[in-house]
Amino acid sequence: MSETPVPPPIAGVVETGLYVDEMPRARDFYERVLGLKPMIADGRFCAYDAGPGSVLLLFKRGATLEPVAMAEGTIPPHDGHGPLHYALAIPKGSVEQWAAHLAAHHVAVESRVDWKGGGVSLYFRDPDENLVELATPGLWPNY
Repeated sequence: MSETPVPPPIAGVVETGLYVDEMPRARDFYERVLGLKPMIADGRFCAYDAGPGSVLLLFKRGATLEPVAMAEGTIPPHDGHGPLHYALAIPKGSVEQWAAHLAAHHVAVESRVDWKGGGVSLYFRDPDENLVELATPGLWPNY
């Protein structure tokens, strides 16, 4: 019987993709409320700097069902439906500032979780009902 090969290491998550119904509405939320800065955008998608080595991609739902051919290569088709979940890292000690900031933008916090490891998470929805989590260190053993 042969040994199962060990995969090469994973260095981290580079991109997280969400699918939105109305790109202008979604961009307004992510730029005005969360303060993310777009790196590149067109009518089909927007790429945000989500911290060192991390990108949040917004795709217009249904606009990525065909392959995208570029000089560098082809991006295969993809799409998604339903409310998705992701978390953004925030500094320890900034939870109350974020809660106040969200309230000032009329964004309701659905839940706050104080994790056993010392982390704190705030959960709320974006305009497309995706569940956004803002999480401090202490959420996971590796964060």
